[in-house]
Amino acid sequence: MLRLNAPMAMKLAFERLKNSEHKTRDTSINNVGEFDTVELSLLLCNDEFIRTLNKDWRDEDHATDVLSMSQHIPELKLPILMLGDIVISVETAARQAEERGHTLLDEIRILLVHGLLHLLGFDHELSVEAEEEMEKEEETLLKNLGWKGKGLIKSAYDAENGVSDVKNPDTDDRKKEGSLRFYGPKFKYIFCDMDGTLLNSKSQISSANANAIREAMSRGVQVIIATGKARPGAINALKTVDLVGINGVLSESSPGVFLQGLLIYGRQGREIFRRNLDPNICVEAFLYSREHQIPLVAFCSDRCLTLFDHPLVDSLHSVYHEPKAETMPSIEDLLAAAEVQKLVFLDTPDRVTTTLRPFWSEASGDHAAVVQTVPDMLELVPHGTSKGNGVQLLLDHLGVTPNEIMAIGDGENDIEMLKLATLGVALSNGSDKTKAVADVIGVSNDEDGVADAIYRYAF
Repeated sequence: MLRLNAPMAMKLAFERLKNSEHKTRDTSINNVGEFDTVELSLLLCNDEFIRTLNKDWRDEDHATDVLSMSQHIPELKLPILMLGDIVISVETAARQAEERGHTLLDEIRILLVHGLLHLLGFDHELSVEAEEEMEKEEETLLKNLGWKGKGLIKSAYDAENGVSDVKNPDTDDRKKEGSLRFYGPKFKYIFCDMDGTLLNSKSQISSANANAIREAMSRGVQVIIATGKARPGAINALKTVDLVGINGVLSESSPGVFLQGLLIYGRQGREIFRRNLDPNICVEAFLYSREHQIPLVAFCSDRCLTLFDHPLVDSLHSVYHEPKAETMPSIEDLLAAAEVQKLVFLDTPDRVTTTLRPFWSEASGDHAAVVQTVPDMLELVPHGTSKGNGVQLLLDHLGVTPNEIMAIGDGENDIEMLKLATLGVALSNGSDKTKAVADVIGVSNDEDGVADAIYRYAF
């Protein structure tokens, strides 16, 4: 979680340094905007380790909660801002979290902010004025980051004066169970979209997202893919981060919702639902494709079929990981080769918006519905197609209720799925309609939005 939280806190703290005047702060670190790279080390340790550091560096022979050690030397003029080290004792943090009535993660975030401010030149031990400035900055950062708890200075002051925080029932329950270090899952299942959600704007899965999914699975949460992709395309994307196979998220033996809910696999990867597109609309669409030389791809279970080669068709495979499209000699041969679940036009975002979508919204009539999940693609699917309906079918098959699931998505095709789940998370890069129905709005897919949602809401 700190891999996501620390950069968020640093970015906000740096912005505040530019826009605020602090009378007592050491300004040796003041020109943060001049550096392309900022390096911060975070070390989580036990009381024994931090006690040794505290004795060596401060000549105080006792454990503490957090230490900050600066590595910034302005005279060196390095291209990298080496901010320094923050060391946090998880043992002390756990005790303080229990005393103050919040979670271990909340306490570690408070300590992170305190340590970061020390590295940026704040020092509450200099004077009353310095303490007041740092206390105010702690509380402002925590509030603006949306993190719980008071700043460390305020918390320590309240503890000295016998002021107790309001207890949280969830926290009290955890205390009764005797564990603050491990969190139980709130949901048995997480349904996750891929394009625009698990995949970033480069159609890649970040290591942070992959690690968060592994963490969720290690704690007994089943992550199920619900995507507009074909199953082979989803498998290809997940292979890049080693999330395929018996111990991964997806394999040919695992459940999943594919092709916008038109193809659903249940236990042991067995197909439990399939819905095909009207052949008449397929003929019309391919005639239009051939006449206007606009690439069109038919998704047929695990295959992709098309009428002519085109760089955009190749990009479905090279960029979006879909099965490599097979070129068919004619419309008749294409339709005879396999049943079509959906069709995808590929063009520029402008032409999709101004030409293709208006035309096919009218031309498809009762034969198909128009769906747009990414700017440069337009999909034709059977009327009534819904990823949410697909998720519901799979839940019924698995004997799972919506109360047991969390869902993460971004596009309009995710709306029903997010509404169905007990907790629907829309990423900030998503459509306005999707964000309007979500329970919460997370950070974007380029900011490891899936990882952030899992760590923040799933446990």
